[in-house]
Amino acid sequence: MNPTMLYAMLVLAIVFEVLGTSAMQAAQHFTRLLPTLVMVVCYGVAFYFLSYTLRAIPVGIAYAIWSGLGIVLISLAGYLIFGQKLDFAAVLGLVLIVAGVVVLNLFSKSTFH
Repeated sequence: MNPTMLYAMLVLAIVFEVLGTSAMQAAQHFTRLLPTLVMVVCYGVAFYFLSYTLRAIPVGIAYAIWSGLGIVLISLAGYLIFGQKLDFAAVLGLVLIVAGVVVLNLFSKSTFH
């Protein structure tokens, strides 16, 4: 299986997870129908793409990338869309998460190279 295609599927999974989580915020405890439906659909698509990547990427590696980049992207969405502020410690923590994902991808023998 083509590593580029697998990572593209993982990126799609992450994007749909971030969209689903953003829709969850907008759903306001499931009181708004459209954002709730968007959330359910986005999570379904996200898990489909994630499960596809698990055919060749080890689950721990895929989940580390999924969660790390998902955390960074949803924090960015929270800041840009919902006006949620990030202090220095939060930004530093996000930088460390990105650094961990980069190290994992560049140096781990468990991922495709």
